Amino acid sequence: MSTVLVIGASRGLGLALATQYAAAGWRVIGTARSPEGLSRLQAVGAEALSLDVSDPASVSGLSWRLDGEKLDLALYVAGVMDKGDAQTPPTREAFDAVMHANVLGAMQVIPQVAPMLQEGHGTLACISSRMGSLALTQSSDAALYRISKAALNMVVRTTQAGYPDIAVVALHPGWVQTDMGGRAAPLTPRESVAAMRATLASLKPEHHGQFLSHDGSPLAW
Repeated sequence: MSTVLVIGASRGLGLALATQYAAAGWRVIGTARSPEGLSRLQAVGAEALSLDVSDPASVSGLSWRLDGEKLDLALYVAGVMDKGDAQTPPTREAFDAVMHANVLGAMQVIPQVAPMLQEGHGTLACISSRMGSLALTQSSDAALYRISKAALNMVVRTTQAGYPDIAVVALHPGWVQTDMGGRAAPLTPRESVAAMRATLASLKPEHHGQFLSHDGSPLAW
């Protein structure tokens, strides 16, 4: 049985990923911050692990809690949004909240998880966003979020260089109907996740260290 670890799986895309992988017969380990999130994971058949990626003390013991695990796939889904534009200086609190969840959390989780993927030459995917593309940026809305996802993309590139035996990718899920994406988005979480699962299942060596859309098409950094 294949095993997937979903970091940030209490709702939205993370919960949809956990749900679909569990339904497909995978063993799913999902993390959540709240008791409600942990209960939602258990309800879909996942093993639920309490973790707050914005709290270094919570993250520091992850490898110990997963001691002995061998993973086929790890997904870093956790992230928060800030909608302030480039004309409005972010508060320190907003900066810390976004960068801790979207960047520092990933940088602290990945070195603990990547060795668990190496034996099986597994895959690590970070849920990024087209909004983090330098080449495609034409707006200043959600500036701090954009900056955090650009930084996360560099985490993907450096991680691939540091762990050449695994596949590491940044994935844009599309514009999805989640709390972050809003109801006007064209994709449901089910549709986005189905596409991302297909993309992850069909990765080739040339995709390693790349920035891909949910449907597998390449995106400019």
